[in-house]
Amino acid sequence: MADNLKKGFGTAPVFLTSISTILGAILFLRFDYAVGNVGFWGTLGIIIIGHLVTIPTAMAIAEIATNQKVEGGGAYFIISRSFGINIGAAVGVSLFLSQAISVAFYIIAFAELGKLPELAPYYSMLYDETGINFTDSRIISIPIMLLLTLLVMRRGANLGMQALYVVAFVLLVSLLMFFMGHTEYVPPKGFLNRSIANGDKFFTVFAICFPAFTGMAAGVGLSGDLRDPRKSIPIGTIAATLLGMLIYTFVALKLSMSASPLTLSSGTMVMRDIAIWGPIIPIGLACATLSSAIGSILVAPRTLQALANDGIFPSDNMNKWLSFSRKRDAEPINSTWITCLLAFFFIAIGDVDFVARIIAMFFMVSYGAICLISFMEHFAADPSYRPVFKSHWLVSLVGALACIFLMFQMEFLYATISIIIMVLIYFAVTRARNTNEGMAMIFQGAIFQLSRQLQVFLQKQNTERPEDYWRPSVVCVSRYSFQRLSAFELMRWVSHRYGFGTYVHYIEDYLNQETNRQAEEAKKRLLKITQAMRSNVYVDTLISPSYTSALAQIIQLPGVSGHENNMLMFEFSKTDTNNLNDIIKNYTLIKSVAFDLMILSSSEKGFGLKREIHIWLSKDELDNANLMILVAYIILGHPDWKDGTIKIFAFFPDEELQEEKQRLIDMTSTGRLPISANNITVIAHEEGIPEKMLIQKYSVDADLTLIGFGDVDINQQGLDVFLGYNELGNVLFVNAAKEKEIK
Repeated sequence: MADNLKKGFGTAPVFLTSISTILGAILFLRFDYAVGNVGFWGTLGIIIIGHLVTIPTAMAIAEIATNQKVEGGGAYFIISRSFGINIGAAVGVSLFLSQAISVAFYIIAFAELGKLPELAPYYSMLYDETGINFTDSRIISIPIMLLLTLLVMRRGANLGMQALYVVAFVLLVSLLMFFMGHTEYVPPKGFLNRSIANGDKFFTVFAICFPAFTGMAAGVGLSGDLRDPRKSIPIGTIAATLLGMLIYTFVALKLSMSASPLTLSSGTMVMRDIAIWGPIIPIGLACATLSSAIGSILVAPRTLQALANDGIFPSDNMNKWLSFSRKRDAEPINSTWITCLLAFFFIAIGDVDFVARIIAMFFMVSYGAICLISFMEHFAADPSYRPVFKSHWLVSLVGALACIFLMFQMEFLYATISIIIMVLIYFAVTRARNTNEGMAMIFQGAIFQLSRQLQVFLQKQNTERPEDYWRPSVVCVSRYSFQRLSAFELMRWVSHRYGFGTYVHYIEDYLNQETNRQAEEAKKRLLKITQAMRSNVYVDTLISPSYTSALAQIIQLPGVSGHENNMLMFEFSKTDTNNLNDIIKNYTLIKSVAFDLMILSSSEKGFGLKREIHIWLSKDELDNANLMILVAYIILGHPDWKDGTIKIFAFFPDEELQEEKQRLIDMTSTGRLPISANNITVIAHEEGIPEKMLIQKYSVDADLTLIGFGDVDINQQGLDVFLGYNELGNVLFVNAAKEKEIK
């Protein structure tokens, strides 16, 4: 019996719950105040701006609700099951608070009926007899809240459903009598622009009136009690939102035509004076506020229960207690107690305007998060996100931006605090559950789409870049990734700011299930290294039976940045030159493409103190000079080398020393390179003295030494080009495909 009842509601309850909450306390109590303070056009602006938030949110909720099966928990369940518990919890807690405080707001608004002028004589008489000040709204609101608590505890969800149709009928009659009524007030010319002098500011009025538009989410809270939530939620929610917007617009126009701004701003329920039968307005207010309070007191516990069911609270006992349901009707009885206690607290404050501003802030931060998540899901283009009802990403983006802007316009401090609270909840749940899957998936999808679009855009440009635009896009290949890290460190420095780096771990084998598993494990290890080193290097693995075929594939890799690869890097150890043999054997293949080439000879010294980079030039290797200088400058841009300097050493015939030194000084100064003239040394090339001996003599304490080489060197000397530097630390051999220009 209970199950049939629980799953028996259709679209009408969603629509009626939403519209009866939309056309509630603010409409009867504060809308005349709004028109009096900011005029018709200002009030219309409040309606339009408010619906820039609520319509996108309604459409986002409707869209998300049609993406999957919907159960109990309302908007929280919909969001958490679409985007993860972490995101859902952050939004869900804010939603619960807004819903629970709404109960207090509507009860306080109902108690405002006690301030009707005609009741003043009775209050005076009662005060004389009892000493009780009946003009204090809490005298009415606290007993009403107590009675409502008892009713909800006893009747549960059926209480609200039985009252909905009566409330909707009374609201319809109230509005009809209001629109049919008239006063003796004759609106002057230009009455739509009139408002009181020195009235409240626009956003102050907006903050008080915004809760009027938030009722559209009330029906979503019945998700667990609906036959077909994916049908009922979109239709009921959007229909109520649009109808509410129209009614508020016509009410504002009617008020402007029927009373002066001073009368409207007096806060005496002017709608009652306009209606053809005045008492219908207090009756409508009573019905609307009580039904809205009932709706909120039914929705809030279900949100809290759904949060507890997902274990988002720090204590298992707390989660178990809050998620408890009464057996006979599945009512979240303990969560209802918490909701009622929170409502009692805010009722004790007794200020309807203050509570309205608090509600507005919690609703705003919740709706902003919903719209932002919807926008990012559109942008991420996740194939598993296939809603039946589809909104547009621009609508969600407008809703998110409007929420953020309006929050800070209304209450800067409260806006900051509410956002901080939501972020803290997200990180607390993420830490407790040890996962950030929901947010990570959304961001990864969004970044993937952005990256794809940018790469396609850059490829379509297909324009030749000038030489002075050059920047390195390096691919490094190594089978010794976990034996020595020098090559990875160098890639990290090159790709820190000015360049792009792809590091490929090579596995020499045939591709099969086992080697594929090894490659996945190696990639995970590389990713840990990138995280530990905080590098910008893109890592990957490659399985191939031969080094030659591996190089052929690597040479053809597309650039991960949209910038085509233009440089290859290899590495070998001075104590193990086997890898160097493979590089030299494939040198012809490497040079078949117009890539620059770097070969790192790593030593036990590593990169030392990272203080000095030495560059060695010779007359025969000037084509490599500019590339070596640029690479050294790029490395020096990394914080690891913040205290580093570049020193240039050059071999020239004795008669050319001064001329060549001045040329190097002019080049570095014109190119704005951080190389002092004092750090440029030219050395006379003497016959019979090996260059390697001089290099080791001058650079024995260098942390990195750059030496150029060319095709002729490889053809004549083979491996010996790179050997014989045992006294040095790490040595980087550089070969430019063509000379780079330094401007």
